Amino acid sequence: MIALACDHGGYTLKETVKKPLLEQGYEVRDFGTNSLDSCDYPDYGAPAARAVASGECDRGILICTTGIGMSIAANKIRGIRCAHCSDVYSAEKSREHNDANMIALGGRVVGQGLAEKIVDAFLDTEFLGGRHADRVQMMMELENP
Repeated sequence: MIALACDHGGYTLKETVKKPLLEQGYEVRDFGTNSLDSCDYPDYGAPAARAVASGECDRGILICTTGIGMSIAANKIRGIRCAHCSDVYSAEKSREHNDANMIALGGRVVGQGLAEKIVDAFLDTEFLGGRHADRVQMMMELENP
């Protein structure tokens, strides 16, 4: 299951990204927002991140105006590795090297066609493991006090 969340700045792109996910057979849990009304991105991004961290959702896609706020908020949740992506290469490497379990996109930064390609790369790319697994473990240990 894919967690999907946005604020008002990402609403239009969220709706654009959701349609092909459903058409491809992904199960999507939409955490909102569901309008263009001004709102606070942590109110939507944090519950989505918690769902990914708990294993309720396999991966997550967050969208705000720039993608920055959502990525910062998500990365405050223990167990989350959210990559802020504006290109396909970064989305691929976030999975291959960092085992990213969430990505954040900018609704006013990334266009519809590119966003769909970024999401496809994020969902289709596997973690390489090996030496990268050691590095991911080192990153995750940084969460410990």
